[in-house]
Amino acid sequence: MIGFELKQPKSLQDATNALAEGGVLCGGGQTLLAAMKLGLNSPESVISLGRVDELKGIRTDDSGRLCIGAMTTHADVAESAGAYPALAGLADRIGDPAVRNRGTIGGSLANNDPAACYPAAVLASRAEVVTGSRVIPADDFFVGLFETALDDDEIITEVRFPIPEAASYQKFLQPASRFALVGVFVARFADGVRVAVTGAADEGVHRWGAAEEALSGDFSPSALDGLSVSPDGLIADLHATPAYRANLVRVLTSRAVAAC
Repeated sequence: MIGFELKQPKSLQDATNALAEGGVLCGGGQTLLAAMKLGLNSPESVISLGRVDELKGIRTDDSGRLCIGAMTTHADVAESAGAYPALAGLADRIGDPAVRNRGTIGGSLANNDPAACYPAAVLASRAEVVTGSRVIPADDFFVGLFETALDDDEIITEVRFPIPEAASYQKFLQPASRFALVGVFVARFADGVRVAVTGAADEGVHRWGAAEEALSGDFSPSALDGLSVSPDGLIADLHATPAYRANLVRVLTSRAVAAC
């Protein structure tokens, strides 16, 4: 790892000012530090958000949404997001204890790994990603592989989750990394059902529209009978073929509905 300047602002404004001067943001460091050790990223300046307390914590707003600060760790979400059990359960299965106690929800979303768990929860839940300057709906936030709608000078401050009537996240994990080989988050709201898939496609997290339409009319596993997922555009690697991932999407969606 090459030398770099470490900045540790204690307020969001100080962090914003530091970012304007140049450098990369660091949440829990679970991706950035590994990339730096491998020589894949060599920033001259790293801006750690670890001391910005205003970016931490979980609250419920006047609309009943669960609002989670960007620097809240996976472990804290697992322990304190009891108002949204499916989200707490998702956080509790991310990585191992070391990852859960360092990694943050904001860092995960900003990185947008195609096999990360939180993007599926955000997309299925119709959540909003809040920055210092705007509010970004989930459907507009995820642009593509490791890409988001964030501008270079934006910092995620919190994520706002509407609480669905029922929800479940089902993950078939890759045992070494504990990322999702495929993960499916199903959320049922009064006006319909949303199904978000992670770990399966080259494009990253995405919605399964055919399943949403079927489940909005009949919220039961049998509503998925006859539906299939095309393997076109799905990930092919040493862990699974596109056809295997396509089958997992259907199976895990059915399990999520049953769990609801």
